[in-house]
Amino acid sequence: MTGREDRKENDLFFTCSLIDYIARKTKNKRADVVTMLGKDAVAKIYDLADVYHSDNIDRVSDDFIASCGITQGTFDSVANTRYAVPSHWDIGKVFKRLVLGIAKEKHLTIIDALFAAYQSFVSEKIEDFNSSFYYDAPQNILNAFLYGTIE
Repeated sequence: MTGREDRKENDLFFTCSLIDYIARKTKNKRADVVTMLGKDAVAKIYDLADVYHSDNIDRVSDDFIASCGITQGTFDSVANTRYAVPSHWDIGKVFKRLVLGIAKEKHLTIIDALFAAYQSFVSEKIEDFNSSFYYDAPQNILNAFLYGTIE
């Protein structure tokens, strides 16, 4: 471990933040972006996150949008927000914590846990910036995923 955080956890943080960035840029739901990227591209982002993190996020996102054929959608979580909009880094951190929790609780690889997180009902709750769910305690977000309900 170098720095305040485990290196692979930081790579996951970047991966989740890039997914959010692409979703905002292409006006797609995060689950749709993950599906369009596919497991190979997500694994590549995760494996090379330290390299991609050093590059311009616009260029990196454009490369993956083009290579994975991510099309423009109509979902705009930012335009529909009535309050302060969390950054893609903020949402990346929320998803990073959720993915790590799922991987630990369900004994999944990081990539499988990432797909489980983004393809769950919790993902839609997180991307609703008009609710307070995305800044709820990480354990509460994980529990919502694990138990299939928001308490």
